[in-house]
Amino acid sequence: MNEASYDPDQRRGVVRLLRSHGITPTAQRIKIATVLLARPQHLSADQVLALTNATGKPVSKATIYNTLALFTRHRLIQELTVDASRAFYDSTTHSHAHFYNPETQELSDIPDGQLEISLPDTLPEGTEIDRVEVVIHLRTTNNT
Repeated sequence: MNEASYDPDQRRGVVRLLRSHGITPTAQRIKIATVLLARPQHLSADQVLALTNATGKPVSKATIYNTLALFTRHRLIQELTVDASRAFYDSTTHSHAHFYNPETQELSDIPDGQLEISLPDTLPEGTEIDRVEVVIHLRTTNNT
C-alpha cells in the first residue's frame, strides 16, 4: 500500500476514527490503522508489520508494537493473548468469543449467540466488569 495511493475518503475516515479515540493521527498510525481496520480480522504483530510494509515507506517493528499498544489502550482494537508467546489484534471490539487453532495459528470468531456465559451475580466491592475474553483452544482429533 503506497501512502500516496490511499483513497482520500478512506484516509479522512481513519483520521476521524483515530481522533474520536483520542489518538493523534500521525502518518504511521494512519497507515497501521488502515491495515488493521480494512475488514474484521485477527492479525499478529508480525502480520501487521508485513502488511504495513508491503509497499511504501517502511514502518519499524518497534513502531508497530508501540502503535498496537496505543490502539489497544484507547480501545480502537483489542488484544487477545492465546498463549505465552502469541497475541492477536482484533479489529472487532464488541464482546465476542474466539476459536484458536494452534496448528494453523488462526483465530476465528465464534458466531454471536453460539456461546452462553454465566457471569457472577456479585463482584468484589468497588469493581465492575470491564470485558470478558473467551478463547477456546482447538486440537485435531484422531478419527481412525
